[in-house]
Amino acid sequence: MRKNIIKEKSYEFALEIVQLSKVLNKSHQFVLSRQILKSGTSIGANVEEGIGGQSKKDFRAKMSIAYKEARETHYWLRLLKDSDLIPAKHGNKLIGECHELKSILGAILVSLNKSIGN
Repeated sequence: MRKNIIKEKSYEFALEIVQLSKVLNKSHQFVLSRQILKSGTSIGANVEEGIGGQSKKDFRAKMSIAYKEARETHYWLRLLKDSDLIPAKHGNKLIGECHELKSILGAILVSLNKSIGN
């Protein structure tokens, strides 16, 4: 069976986001913790839904949502890092992983748009 890179990477990223959320909760950053937890775990959830979709259009719709959630997560990570709520090294690592997810999802969407049209 072939490995699904976006499925694996989005799941691993979600696990890291859950851990980050725990740390933020301990420092009483409840609002930011909730925001990053929702958007960061939603990426993988939408990828999973898309994989189980009923059509290519359904798959594209879920990948589009996952891409938007990745963009939002990227924003929250930058905000957390730049406001010194998380260490720069950890923030940069997560931002890099999020950027990679955005790139993969973007490539998937470009390919889908070519094959099934806009």
